[in-house]
Amino acid sequence: MIKASFKYQGQKINGFVLSGHAGSGVYGEDIVCAAVSALSINTVNSLQQLVSAHLKIQQDEANGGYLDVTVVESDQDAVQLLLASLRLGLLD
Repeated sequence: MIKASFKYQGQKINGFVLSGHAGSGVYGEDIVCAAVSALSINTVNSLQQLVSAHLKIQQDEANGGYLDVTVVESDQDAVQLLLASLRLGLLD
């Protein structure tokens, strides 16, 4: 099971944590894991390249899939839009 949680600073999202694997297919061919990976990697890339957000990133692919992203410094409005989009994508 993939677990997702979002970090908040007051009312604003300032990061997220993803851990685990979906287990809905063979490792390396699991489309649910692939979808979550695509959403999260795209969000990180967009935060860094489109809005120049400074991020603290911790990851551990070898031990069960783990990605922890915290926004350290950024253009807050654009960051909120991208993180809200990730949240929406994961919920749907």
